[in-house]
Amino acid sequence: MAKIFCVANQKGGVGKTTTTVNLAAGLAKIGQRVLMVDLDPQGNATMGSGVDKRTLKHTIYDVLLEEATVAQARARSEKCGYDVLGANRELAGAEVELVAVERREARLKAALAAVGAEYDFILIDCPPSLSMLTLNGLCCANGVIVPMQCEYFALEGLTDLVNTIKQVHANLNKDLQIIGLLRVMFDPRITLQVQVSDQLKAHFSEKVFNTVIPRNVRLAEAPSYGLPGVIFDAASKGAQAYVAFAAEMVERIKKM
Repeated sequence: MAKIFCVANQKGGVGKTTTTVNLAAGLAKIGQRVLMVDLDPQGNATMGSGVDKRTLKHTIYDVLLEEATVAQARARSEKCGYDVLGANRELAGAEVELVAVERREARLKAALAAVGAEYDFILIDCPPSLSMLTLNGLCCANGVIVPMQCEYFALEGLTDLVNTIKQVHANLNKDLQIIGLLRVMFDPRITLQVQVSDQLKAHFSEKVFNTVIPRNVRLAEAPSYGLPGVIFDAASKGAQAYVAFAAEMVERIKKM
């Protein structure tokens, strides 16, 4: 069965989508079967995987409302080598429509269970808020990958996220845990970033991934071409770092 991971952080602009699509592409490159689930109504992970959200017949919205199965709604990204369960602006309405539904927080878990045997990894790109969509992701996940910049406000946001994960673990999903913290957009020339990185290592020790994703122009350019950086420019430092991160993830999962 697939291992399911949310890429989550309640702070916006920390590279969640960049991490999700590049980790998916990196895992696919090293031979893993991957489904990438876009739970953000902006649909950036969908577009960044080379799938046009405007042309999708079915999306994650239809899956959550049980109007389509994952098998019916997923699309193949041939360039990237993984499957995409896409999203578009329709998804914003799902929050309201799910309010009156029984076990609304478990809709995604039930849907993914039907295709779990077809994948090694299912990666979920969560929106930057604790919404019903994020809750659906957390309720079906084995763990959370937390991308974060090494800045002071990122530490504050991390505290909020840890508390949220504890609450979901206690009440809704006993399997949920933090798999690891991924340092992204890292620039070793900035003293503060080095200091915050050291603080993270001291406080969270083995929960901090060894791989560090550098600040990289090619990673930033890639979405405008509808591709992850790993596919757009495989030789760039950012792409190589994400492939190394994918390999580290596979090793970490073996120890779970």
